[in-house]
Amino acid sequence: MKRFLFTLIQLTWGLPQTLLGFLLYLYWLPRAKTRYGYHGALVTEWTTGGGISLGLFVFVSEKAAHYTLDGQELTPEASRRGVLVHEYGHCIQSLLLGPLYLIAVGLPSYLWANLPALRKLRREKALSYYAVYPENWANRAGEWAAKEKSVGMAMPVRKKSA
Repeated sequence: MKRFLFTLIQLTWGLPQTLLGFLLYLYWLPRAKTRYGYHGALVTEWTTGGGISLGLFVFVSEKAAHYTLDGQELTPEASRRGVLVHEYGHCIQSLLLGPLYLIAVGLPSYLWANLPALRKLRREKALSYYAVYPENWANRAGEWAAKEKSVGMAMPVRKKSA
């Protein structure tokens, strides 16, 4: 019943982002090796470096992300699973915000991830990507809904230059 309601709400209240997610899913369908269900969402593992959630559709990297949390390096599997829980948190935001999701969460999240000035700010101030409201809210929502740990306030592992 929960999955039915999740799907119904994403296909009605969350229709704009679900349609975008479906188009992205169709694009990646012949390229992605792995697809599976996760608490009602359809997860596609892709070859890009990041993740995105659009309604019913979650896209996460098939490559192991490397994060540190509280100074401890997470295993690749814990990093990957934590990112999945985080992205699922965005699905929960979509359930709550419906058609406002793309403006209230999607756009700020995209800008925070991709604007060069904001990337520089995160690097210079040693800010976690998950420090801003759409991202830390997604962590909390994903942990609440999935009953698993997200990436929290993780930081990417920095490679030391020689």
